Amino acid sequence: MIQFIKRLIFAWKYKRAVKKAIKLAKLTGLRYFVVYMNGSLKVAPKKTFKELIAKKRFRRGTTIQDIEKSALFITK
Repeated sequence: MIQFIKRLIFAWKYKRAVKKAIKLAKLTGLRYFVVYMNGSLKVAPKKTFKELIAKKRFRRGTTIQDIEKSALFITK
């Protein structure tokens, strides 16, 4: 039962993050990712991830393709 409630909460947070990503993508014209990081869902543009990779924020060898593969949702 506890697992079911956790799934419901995650599903609600996921749907809310996807809606936010779509809304921001329409407003700005950028591609947005919904990524699970540090125990929560993050909505960020692809441009930001590219900058973080350039600043060595991620582990050495991480590419934008790796982040795209692990993203839960990508706007078109």
